Amino acid sequence: MNAGKIAILVDSGSDVPKDFLQKYGLYVVPLTIIYSDGEYRDGIDIQPEDVYARLSDEIPTTSMPSPSVVSETFKQIKADGYEKVVVITISSGLSGTHEVVRSFGPSPEGLEVAYIDTKNIGIGSGLSAIRAGELIEQGLSFSEICREVERAAKNTKLFFCVATLEYLAKGGRIGLVSAMLGTILNLKPVITCNEEGVYDTVAKAKGRKKSLMAALEQTVAAATGCKEYNIAVVHGDAREEADELLTMLKERLPNYRLALEGPLTPSLVVHTGPGLIGIGVQCLG
Repeated sequence: MNAGKIAILVDSGSDVPKDFLQKYGLYVVPLTIIYSDGEYRDGIDIQPEDVYARLSDEIPTTSMPSPSVVSETFKQIKADGYEKVVVITISSGLSGTHEVVRSFGPSPEGLEVAYIDTKNIGIGSGLSAIRAGELIEQGLSFSEICREVERAAKNTKLFFCVATLEYLAKGGRIGLVSAMLGTILNLKPVITCNEEGVYDTVAKAKGRKKSLMAALEQTVAAATGCKEYNIAVVHGDAREEADELLTMLKERLPNYRLALEGPLTPSLVVHTGPGLIGIGVQCLG
């Protein structure tokens, strides 16, 4: 149950698929989704379809996990018999989540804790949490696990396309002028997280289909020189496109260890809206 006495703590924005949460016994601190009628815990009180259903009436905001929830989670980890914790979060360049969790210091509840800022978002961060689970299962030491997860995070790239820039603009994640210009010209950017962990446009294409192909090419290029890797396609209510792209990605990158596909967590839906496709690769060696 607590092999090696090492636990993994992630935030819900890292979007780790449920089967991996269960397989490795991950602890999750949820981000908060805020509507005019109240607050909801990401993935617990509210699901992606709920956000889509309400978007025409209200675009909610999000906030980082509450310190009290983080505190309770560390207490639970201690109570469950763990001695060490690898904390893996979405980019500090996009959210205050990392700083909230890190503010508990190196030894909350007497636990030995290492904090890893993946400089990524969604499954781009979640792949590093899955890697941590694999390494714990293999029996590596705490320091070796932390070192390898840091390396995995640096070697993970996620490229995504949004159907509209409206939601990124409203969330302050992209310039309003860029959003307007993109809408007028039907230019669809391919966005990634750069080395500082903030959004960066790596390509632009005319129309949806070309932008998805550009994201696929960026992902394949990011795997250059890798003998082994994990791949992923995530979507915001765009399952058919995601299925098609994962098939194409498997053909282009056949030496994958894991191939993941799934819907976005609600807190990410808020900032991207329906129609997002994210294509990612994590180089393992």
